[in-house]
Order: sequence, then structure tokens, then C-alpha cells
Amino acid sequence: QVQLVESGGGLVQAGGSLRLSCATSRRTFSNYFMGWFRQAPGKEREFVAAISRFGRSTRYADSVKGRFTISRDNAKNTVYLQMNSLQSEDTAVYYCASNLMQLTTASSEYADWGQGTQVTVSS
Repeated sequence: QVQLVESGGGLVQAGGSLRLSCATSRRTFSNYFMGWFRQAPGKEREFVAAISRFGRSTRYADSVKGRFTISRDNAKNTVYLQMNSLQSEDTAVYYCASNLMQLTTASSEYADWGQGTQVTVSS
């Protein structure tokens, strides 16, 4: 099982920025498609962004397009989520996840998950 560790969450004012990181010790990181999901209180987990194995393809939820950017550094076994123009609706626990099969927005396709990092946006 892949161990994923998120970091970079915190409290930020509306309009501000944060960069989340998700690191793994697995040396086969480049074999994995990576995704970011989030879960707000009382809501279901939702897709945020995903990236292909070498970063050539990405997917975004409509709610974050133009504001969030997913990227990865396979040499550092890390995937990032740059979040700009944050809004109160972005408040949630953010999770990274990995899967071996495809670039997908479906959480059910991701086998391994991190523990999550809290992002709180104050208005």
C-alpha cells in the first residue's frame, strides 16, 4: 500500500493562496496517477484535480478551474496543489490519492489515500 502524506494546509483569508503537497516514499511514484479530493463538513467527498503519470494531462473540477493548479515532481515523489483566489467554499479537508489505472475524477478508482490536511478560508 502506498503511504501518502499531505501538508501545507492552514488558515487563509479569502482571496489568498496556499500550496498543498503530498509526498510518498514509494520509488515507483511515476507509475501512479494522482488526484486531490476534498470534503467539507456535512458534505460528501468531491473531486478537485487529477494529474497523469508524467504531468502531461490534468483534470479539474469546474469549481476550481482557473484558480487551482495540480502539478507533480516525480524526482521528489510529490504532487502539489496550488490554490489561488481561495473562497470560503473551498474550506474542507483536502486529501491526495493515487491509482495505477487511469486519469479519473472518480474517487472509487483511487486505492490509496492520505490522512488529509485542513484548509480553512475566512471571509
